[in-house]
Amino acid sequence: MSEEAGRRPAEHSTQTIYERSVEGRRAFTPPADEVPQVAIEDLLPPEAIRRRPAELPEVSEPEIVRHFNGLSKKNFDLDTGFYPLGSCTMKHNPKLHERVAALPGHARLHPLQDPEYAQGALGLMYRLQVALGEIAGLPHVSLQPSAGSHGELAGLLLTHAYHEDRGEHRHKVLTPDTAHGTNPATVTMAGYEVVKVGTDEHGGVDIDDLRARADEDVACLMLTNPNTLGLFDRNIEEIAEIVHGVGATLYYDGANLNAVMGISRPGDMGFDIVHYNLHKSFTQPHGGGGPGAGPIAVSDRIEPYLPRPQVVRTGSEGNAGEARYGLEEDRPKSIGRMRGFQGNFGVFVRAYAYICSLGGEGLKEASETAVLNANYLRARLGEEDIARYLPIAFDRICMHEFVLSGSGARDELGIKTLDIAKRMLDHEVHPPTVYFPLLVEEALMIEPTETEPKERLDHFAEVVRSILREAEQDPEIARNAPYTTPVRRLDEAGAAKRPVVRQGMGENPGEPRRAATNPAGATGAV
Repeated sequence: MSEEAGRRPAEHSTQTIYERSVEGRRAFTPPADEVPQVAIEDLLPPEAIRRRPAELPEVSEPEIVRHFNGLSKKNFDLDTGFYPLGSCTMKHNPKLHERVAALPGHARLHPLQDPEYAQGALGLMYRLQVALGEIAGLPHVSLQPSAGSHGELAGLLLTHAYHEDRGEHRHKVLTPDTAHGTNPATVTMAGYEVVKVGTDEHGGVDIDDLRARADEDVACLMLTNPNTLGLFDRNIEEIAEIVHGVGATLYYDGANLNAVMGISRPGDMGFDIVHYNLHKSFTQPHGGGGPGAGPIAVSDRIEPYLPRPQVVRTGSEGNAGEARYGLEEDRPKSIGRMRGFQGNFGVFVRAYAYICSLGGEGLKEASETAVLNANYLRARLGEEDIARYLPIAFDRICMHEFVLSGSGARDELGIKTLDIAKRMLDHEVHPPTVYFPLLVEEALMIEPTETEPKERLDHFAEVVRSILREAEQDPEIARNAPYTTPVRRLDEAGAAKRPVVRQGMGENPGEPRRAATNPAGATGAV
């Protein structure tokens, strides 16, 4: 890409559907029907009736299609290019799984259907529970949590119920300083006090610091292994011994499970509770905010407290011995429901299809390839002309991801990690996670996943190299990037302080409500 092309702004305008609205336009007008008209006052109580009509956009069908088609082309997604977003495992989602999830028996099943007439769905969920239990090395699974953070909350509620049942009242939860940001947030939501544990020189939990902080007021240690530095903790058995020694539970944040499937099981490491991100390790698409799923697996001592109802196998029916499934409500020690129904069923279908497609050996190979890809890319980015500016934070064999420090680029070239990330967008590469984990200066966390070929990894390394070489000559190019995206660099601080969360017809974000004139000349208040 030439410097001139790199500086050229995008030519596409961006409008909201409200800004496209013109009074009187319609996408579809239904024909008259013979259904008797009933006054709205006879159907709804006064407090449920609008005082004025809803402000809905008035747009023709071609314009609706063009609007949303245009928006889709402005998005960056896995079908467009490489997405090395560390700890999020943004890997390719097989299209076959979308077909399976869209089958009528899956997509059209009502969540209030009587279990007697939902045996296929319950059977799939039960078999998914069994498979996830085997992967984690823990025998009891609940599918209810809706996302990883929801699984975390379930895990701490289970921990609380476990201690309360034993007559213990504990107040603290330990989290490493490399923990995902949701961990301390979840601790606070669950009513516990967050206590940070340090990281040692090898990138693992500081054992001495853990021993100093572990006491009988600690309810749980929340741990990711491998952690957010992409490093497997060599002291995991000793960590489990310390935590269990003070009577606390050991919780496994499953965000990085994609590195160890079929190779190492959290239950065998000593964990009591595990959450899975089905939208990470098991190929449920999770761009745009979901839907996700965060099932939990637990050991025997935690099992009595699992959410209810629990999907169970109830036996066989008839001479054929066909298995029957049901929802077990009678769980007196349960923490109760985590949501209205049993979870995001379409996510379960995709995850189960993925597990069945690969089998045990295939899941193992996926993890092995993810680790191989990460270490190959780590080696490429460790080449001298790149490592001078982006040194590897903990230079040892990694698992699925690794972390670079942009301190050299900042000090020698005058560009920040954010500048490098923004400039990647002009090369049609999605940036990795930046500024996390917090203990690494100017951090870039990179996860290539197992679905990317060697050519794609080589291209990414060359993009990083070209950005650094460019900055040696003119750092202003990176400082003002991106240039080719529909939206240029945003005022993120301003957006956080003054968010615009609602927009009416004809309004521009941040402007006062006004009278809008449509192209035909008609005027109306909006």
